[in-house]
Parts: sequence; C-alpha cells; structure tokens
Amino acid sequence: MYPWIKALHLVAVVTWFAAMFYLPRLYVYHAMARDRDEKQAMAYFATMERKLYRGIMTPSMIAVLVFGGILLYQAPVWLGQGWMHIKLTLVALLVAYHHVCLIYLKQFAAERCQRSSRYFRIFNELPVIALLAIVILAVLKPF
Repeated sequence: MYPWIKALHLVAVVTWFAAMFYLPRLYVYHAMARDRDEKQAMAYFATMERKLYRGIMTPSMIAVLVFGGILLYQAPVWLGQGWMHIKLTLVALLVAYHHVCLIYLKQFAAERCQRSSRYFRIFNELPVIALLAIVILAVLKPF
C-alpha cells in the first residue's frame, strides 16, 4: 500500500506546485491589466484566479498533506531524520504561501490589491526555491 500512497502524494505535489507556479503568474497579468485600467481583463483574471485556487490548488494541497501524513504514519522512522524536519518546515511555509495567495486573490477580487506586477514576479519564484530544497532533501537525505 505504501507505494500507492507515495504515488498519489507525488501526483498531488506536482499538481499543487503547478497551481502555485501559475496563480502568482496570473497575479502578474492581473496587476498589469489593473495598471492599464482594463476592467474586462481584470474580471477575467479574477475568475481564473478563483477557479484555480478553489478547484485545483486547495484540493491539491489537502491531498499533499493527507497522503504525506499517511506516509509518515506508515514509516514513522522518517520523523527522526533531520532532513525530514527541514522538509516539513518548508511544507509549512508553502502552506503559509498558499494562504497568502488567498489574501491576494481576495484583494484582487475587491480591486484593492496595490502590489506591482514586479512584486508578483518575485513572489512567483518563492515556491521554486522551496521545491528545489524539498526535492534535494527527499532524494539525498543529507541530514
């Protein structure tokens, strides 16, 4: 059963990261449309952002956490490893990032977001750093 849970966990991770890479990119375009006062484009981006967050990103995050929790329950020895502590800390930071995305989603929907497209270009890179670190930790188990 462990390999099946691991496979489902990895699929959920891929899906969650795809959404975390794409949603802030939509924020870049939304901020650019806001700066040009393109109301129709802004409404379009708000709809896309909401559907991505609620329909893909959040269910994927939940699946990552559930399947990851099951894996740890099935192999509790990993909890004694330093690399796993770092990995779980990074996952907690990604969950926080996920919720910050919700804050921006609500701000854009209410036309209150004042962040620039440049800010969102930088914001978009944060999950990339976390992904690199998590993959290196999970594969190499250095600590």
